[in-house]
Amino acid sequence: MVRFLVRGPARAHGARRVFLNLTAGLDRIGVPYRVNDFGHVKNNQEDLVCLLGQPHLLHRFEHRTPLMFGTALYNHPVDDEHLPRRHALRQVLVPSDWVKRMFSKSWPDIVSVWPVGIDTDRWAPVAADRKKPIDVLVYEKLFRERERFQAELVEPLMADLRRRGLSVHYLRYGSYRERELMALSRTSRSMIYLSPHETQGIALEQMLSANIPVMAWDPGGDWQSLEYLLRGVRYGPVTTVPYWDERCGGKFTSAADFGDAFSRFWRGIETDSFAPRQMILDNGLTLEAAAQAYAALADKYTY
Repeated sequence: MVRFLVRGPARAHGARRVFLNLTAGLDRIGVPYRVNDFGHVKNNQEDLVCLLGQPHLLHRFEHRTPLMFGTALYNHPVDDEHLPRRHALRQVLVPSDWVKRMFSKSWPDIVSVWPVGIDTDRWAPVAADRKKPIDVLVYEKLFRERERFQAELVEPLMADLRRRGLSVHYLRYGSYRERELMALSRTSRSMIYLSPHETQGIALEQMLSANIPVMAWDPGGDWQSLEYLLRGVRYGPVTTVPYWDERCGGKFTSAADFGDAFSRFWRGIETDSFAPRQMILDNGLTLEAAAQAYAALADKYTY
């Protein structure tokens, strides 16, 4: 209660956003479901449990309970390599292809890709004739070596935008509530997305759904997680934009190639050449399509 009074409602990030969007999609397509009905599970041990959330929830279920686990789960199977031996895992769901390849090295034959859908009704474009005061929304999601990246990437990038005379708004991951990002989707012409990698990138896809073209930093290379590097995990290549095509905007790999890449991107903004929302619609990243895909997986692994 104290936390609620001080901080307000919990922010719908990560696992909670996946849960909310999945259930909203299931509601739209008319698929019934139970939420945390542990009494039913206890009395119906043969029924498939679809577990969204963190791994500590596994202790709530008998080892013989069939599970479809994901997408919010371990960052890497090294956290619990023997999980498939302890639980009846019918399938592990991950958000994108590169994550599937990484997980399948440890858990072969039980990993499927399922990205959560975006509420394309809420995240919709504003009228085309509406003038937007922000030329570029810079969205920063840097955790590891943040000071180095600020000096080597962010500061040169911001200086370049200032030289061009563009109006810029800077937003850091974790410092805002979702309604603020939605408001920015209505007042921004474009977005620069700074994240070293994404398993799906829900905030990015929300902006694409709102038809905001994006210039994405996509350095590629190996998965840069210090915790797992110290534990001997090596995997690559990763990407910041697992769901993407040329309609979404442009990409760059470092400060060195940002200037030329942004010039091309901005010409596309000025000529209205991008259609990012169409990529979302065409790739089944809507609430309804994602819920239908999830229900099909649950049907497939109910046996």
